[in-house]
Amino acid sequence: MRAMVLDAPREPLREKRVPTPRLGHGQLLIRVRACGVCRTDLHVCDGELSHAKQPLILGHQIVGTVALIGDGVEGFTEGQRVGVPWLGHACGDCRYCLTDRENLCERAEFTGYQLDGGYAEYTVANPRFALPLPGSFSDLQAAPLLCAGLIGYRALSLTFDAERVGLYGFGSAAHIVAQVAIYQGRKVFAFTRPGDLKNQAFAKKLGAVWAGGSDQSPPETLDAAIIFAPAGALVPRALRAVGKGGNVVCAGIHMSDIPSFPYELLWGERTLRSVANLTRRDGIEFLELAPRIPVHTEVQSYPLGEANRALEHLRNGALSGALVLTI
Repeated sequence: MRAMVLDAPREPLREKRVPTPRLGHGQLLIRVRACGVCRTDLHVCDGELSHAKQPLILGHQIVGTVALIGDGVEGFTEGQRVGVPWLGHACGDCRYCLTDRENLCERAEFTGYQLDGGYAEYTVANPRFALPLPGSFSDLQAAPLLCAGLIGYRALSLTFDAERVGLYGFGSAAHIVAQVAIYQGRKVFAFTRPGDLKNQAFAKKLGAVWAGGSDQSPPETLDAAIIFAPAGALVPRALRAVGKGGNVVCAGIHMSDIPSFPYELLWGERTLRSVANLTRRDGIEFLELAPRIPVHTEVQSYPLGEANRALEHLRNGALSGALVLTI
């Protein structure tokens, strides 16, 4: 099969012919139709996330169809469309897994990181983490739901009943979660790179009540903020923007160092927390909710062989919405 392969960190992906994955017991062989391009892919490429498999096929927002069903697998049919997210394996018997927190499993494995992902024509998947997809979404529109959407949904749920929510970094995840928040009756305040008028206009088009640079203060005190951009310097800014009892949720898997800040920014029972991965429950809940809103994903597509160009566009913030490879 064709695949875009990362041989080592800080090297460009190389298009190769590699063996189609062998189907093991309890697995699904998935024919990939589309795969989202995520900032986490950049962190892996740049060596900011250690312990990646090498060589590696990136990609964890996979939309495909079941090509073969392994022994011991039930509940799937050949040709069925499924989505494969970041969390690709959990042990199932640790204290986290037994309390519906498999996102924290110490033996978890992740798609496009320890497991080969979807920058290829085929991949294998654990059926526990192969999610049925809403029929109302095309392959291109469904792909960003599988990480940008799911992580955004989990992050938003951790702001609890916050009415005024700030989104720092208005990219793939934020443009989806903004629609969810507005559907829930919340007010969205969008923070982009300073001077990024294009994405500020995009945020307002989606219904944000205010949009400005991350160096600006919102016109109202926020109840909560979600930080999608991997910039630790945004943490003190977000804490400064939220009121007493407010939450600041860091939604990325990697972030640059958080600078020191005075305790008064945290005082007043403000909370600073992270989001780690996702659970199967997150996937089921969000994929049932998304068609009801309905979420619209703004997508720029690239053929598989142009994965390096897509990653560079993501790095530069050159496009609004989500980037997706078509296979």
